[in-house]
Amino acid sequence: MTSLARGEQRSVWAEGLALASETSAVAEAELRKIVRDPTELFSRSVQPILWLLVFGQVFSRLHAVPTGALTYEEFIAPGILAQSVLFTAIFYGIAIIWERDLGIVHKMLVSPASRLSLVSGKAVAAGLRAVAPSLVIYAVALSLGLRLRFAFLQALGVLLAVFLGSATFATFSLIIACLVKTRERFMGIGQVITMPLFFASNAIYPVEAMPGWLKVVSHGNPLTFLVDVLRALMLQGGQSAFGLGADFLILVVVTAVLLLIAARLYPTVVL
Repeated sequence: MTSLARGEQRSVWAEGLALASETSAVAEAELRKIVRDPTELFSRSVQPILWLLVFGQVFSRLHAVPTGALTYEEFIAPGILAQSVLFTAIFYGIAIIWERDLGIVHKMLVSPASRLSLVSGKAVAAGLRAVAPSLVIYAVALSLGLRLRFAFLQALGVLLAVFLGSATFATFSLIIACLVKTRERFMGIGQVITMPLFFASNAIYPVEAMPGWLKVVSHGNPLTFLVDVLRALMLQGGQSAFGLGADFLILVVVTAVLLLIAARLYPTVVL
């Protein structure tokens, strides 16, 4: 290996370490906000708990949705966890608009940190934020007598899927915040897209029960693959329709693409 090649390799390593360090610093700053006011994490768990306690139990009596060997409450539990991830992460970008109005974004943009590390740090923080509500939903599902899995690798896989799903939708939220500029417009768009994303997935009914056009839409919806991996890893008897490898690969690729787009758009949030 020539000295030039070794120098280039060291440069790549140095850039990678710098990106990781800057990302962790931004994520730490974001998580400190949660430490100061942890009530938000648990307040976000109220709606998913109501879905489990009310919607799940009512529809389990109707036997209207084919769920195979799973009860409807078991079938819907991973979907409700994914719903919690979606509904929490999709409004994450509004913080960017607040920070812009307070002048914080301007200070961050003139710092040595790269644009990619700024958005990556926020995505990492959003992923970690989703862990606490997930534990609450797990506890409620367990209290209802649902047959959950608790093996170490499966639990680790659930946490990783929740992390990736939250990072995906939080980054998508950052992109929206960079484009719309105002809090009112951002909230309007967020409310418009959350329910279509939720209902165009396999969260509360299987893909097989959907009409043909909705099946096509669901296969382009990242939430479908998040629910699929959660259903396979959370439940005894749960299976993945697409394969766990495919589910994780799609979530990673979608997150990476959204991060690159967000990093490209992030400076425009101040304009």
